[in-house]
Amino acid sequence: MSWCGSREAPRAWWSRRSRPATPDFRRLGAEASLTRGWLSTRCRVAERMIDRRALLAALALGSCVGAVGAGGAVSAAPRLETVEIVTSRGRPRFQVEIAATRAEQARGLMFRKSLAPDRGMLFIYKQPQPAAYWMKNTLIPLDIIYIRPDGTILSIVRNARPQDETPLPSGGLVLGVLELAGGRAAQLGVLPGDRVLHRIFPKG
Repeated sequence: MSWCGSREAPRAWWSRRSRPATPDFRRLGAEASLTRGWLSTRCRVAERMIDRRALLAALALGSCVGAVGAGGAVSAAPRLETVEIVTSRGRPRFQVEIAATRAEQARGLMFRKSLAPDRGMLFIYKQPQPAAYWMKNTLIPLDIIYIRPDGTILSIVRNARPQDETPLPSGGLVLGVLELAGGRAAQLGVLPGDRVLHRIFPKG
């Protein structure tokens, strides 16, 4: 075998063909940094998408089932109806919540921290009956107006005391009971015998 006249040729040939290339650590580091940045960006985008989907799902669920009440019971937003009282001083109107079921009547205005002057709650019954209300778990004073089946006011409990568990009887048969913020009946001149206008009472 000839090496073309040079004893160093074999070493030179071996060096060129067999020596491993030196890694470019700067280039590899830059590529690794870019890869880490790309992965971090993808993770942040994924987290934001998950958070947004969870928020949208919560909003959709809330709009479907309404508010959650005490004890985990689901309740819809209260429906409001207009009640008008015919007095010697005018005809004040109120937007009232309707308490028609046993659960609604048992809860009433318990735990409310305020009641607007033009708001209230009307308890309605299917048949005339005697009634006696109390103020257990009620945080604000109330005027309790007992209403006869013909729509006239039978009696008024004025400024019933919060948290008082003493029964406050109607003194006769009633078809409805109207609760207003404490003191409103006196301010408006509402008296027994005045007429309450609402769909459950006869017109006239």
